Amino acid sequence: MTEPYRAAGYVAGQYPPVPYDPQLEAGLAGFLDMVERIPLRKDTILVNRDHFATIIPPVEVMIGDLPVTVEDRTVPGPEGAPEIILTIVKPRDVDLVDAPGFYCIHGGGMVLGNRYFGIAGLVGDVLRYNAVGVSVEYRLAPEHPAPAAVEDCYAGLVWMSEHAAELGLDPTKIIVTGASAGGGLSAGVSLLARDRGGPHIAGQMLMCPMLDDRNTSVSTRQYDLRGAWDRNNNDCAWDAILGESRGTDQVGPYQVPARMTDLSNLPPAFIDVGAAEIFRDEATEYALRIWATGGQAELHVWAGGYHGFAGFSPDAEVSRSAEATRLSWLRRILPDT
Repeated sequence: MTEPYRAAGYVAGQYPPVPYDPQLEAGLAGFLDMVERIPLRKDTILVNRDHFATIIPPVEVMIGDLPVTVEDRTVPGPEGAPEIILTIVKPRDVDLVDAPGFYCIHGGGMVLGNRYFGIAGLVGDVLRYNAVGVSVEYRLAPEHPAPAAVEDCYAGLVWMSEHAAELGLDPTKIIVTGASAGGGLSAGVSLLARDRGGPHIAGQMLMCPMLDDRNTSVSTRQYDLRGAWDRNNNDCAWDAILGESRGTDQVGPYQVPARMTDLSNLPPAFIDVGAAEIFRDEATEYALRIWATGGQAELHVWAGGYHGFAGFSPDAEVSRSAEATRLSWLRRILPDT
């Protein structure tokens, strides 16, 4: 299914890319060397998954001597589906009462990764806000196509909210957060919570989110065979997630939030994306559509930023600005913490 998407209105060289911030170029090279050594294609998903597992350190190594406790809990999954595993992170030796919560959904295109991918950032927020952090293990495509991932993520959020007193958190102060595929799934979970009358979400933090299966925007064409998580990787992932329904009216809007026709009455959204990556345009469009309903969205498009730039180039000036801006939004969403 990839070739029709690549061919739709595409003319080689028609869309020159936005240049990268010079301070980010070394981090981008490191990202490509560490993460994307093997092109992600239908026949390399499993090889990439094995490689991906080697670059995610054991959770004990990532935690080190930081003052947190880490617990795995097996909880009910979606109705009729297997149980799911949640990793719960709390500040050590702190008696939490009505604490804020961070529900973290990992990236990896919904075909790679596990609940420990990105957990270092979750630990940072747990310590910064004396919060409860929960990271969910969801089923991956193509073995488990849509809507398995978003339904698993929603089931974990329901459990977190229903067990708020046990966890020491305030169920009205839960932030749903994720990067890349995790950002897209965070948007999907927020839509499900709205439409099912589910858990209260104080805010949705959508970092470089993967929102649209169609892969036809200008920004996707600017980063075809170029940069981190390029247009071809995105094609491969969406093919795996959606199969033959991709590009049709049969695509579910919870797994593909850009397909949702009504973006009203959603939790406040923080949308953060680089100007030099494929998800720039769909992230911007998502914010515009939330605003069109009178909803709250805060959009930041960072000049010269590649996909996931803040994580791999943390010392660059634009990365420091992005992190400060994220924390500013959290202080406004969680003013009493």
